[in-house]
Amino acid sequence: QLVESGGGSVHAGGSPKLSCTTSVYIFSSCRMGWYRQAPGKERELASGFSSDGTTTYADSVEGRFILSRDNAKLMLYLQMNSLKTEDTAVYYCAAGCPIGDFWGQGTQVTVS
Repeated sequence: QLVESGGGSVHAGGSPKLSCTTSVYIFSSCRMGWYRQAPGKERELASGFSSDGTTTYADSVEGRFILSRDNAKLMLYLQMNSLKTEDTAVYYCAAGCPIGDFWGQGTQVTVS
């Protein structure tokens, strides 16, 4: 129900944009965001929309990543700027819903 795209291999300093498409129910009823899991590390929240609509960013991406959404297209985006090698991870689109949590399959971002 969550499908990510936009990952790949990028050079340090690059600015790829991740996209996530989902259903009307999830987009309208759930809190959505992006998590990431680097090799050998636990999954962490990169950025997400809080229940009050505000945007949260991990300290490590604050000022570099921008979370946005297009309600008409049912799309969630993560604009990643000034990428660093430590941003290498699998990025997951996620939704926290009244009926449970949903995860995308993940998209690999490798920064070299």
